Amino acid sequence: MLAVFDIAVRYHLTHALALLAVAWASERWPGGASTAAGWLFVAGIVIFSGSLYLMVLTGARWLGAVTPIGGLALIAGWCALALAALRHA
Repeated sequence: MLAVFDIAVRYHLTHALALLAVAWASERWPGGASTAAGWLFVAGIVIFSGSLYLMVLTGARWLGAVTPIGGLALIAGWCALALAALRHA
């Protein structure tokens, strides 16, 4: 379970830093895509890392089925951030 916790922490930290990039991008490239990227990163962190944290703390293995939804939100956040950058390039 320590490896699962490590994955949750790594993704949490990486995407917390990505939120800083979104804050910078929102000033530079305002619009719906950069705003969506921020909210998708927040949702992804909560669902992906949160489900893994809860799985480690409670032992509820069924939470592993929820984790990919958070992963999809994180991927969508990166796509939205790239779209914001491409629109203003």
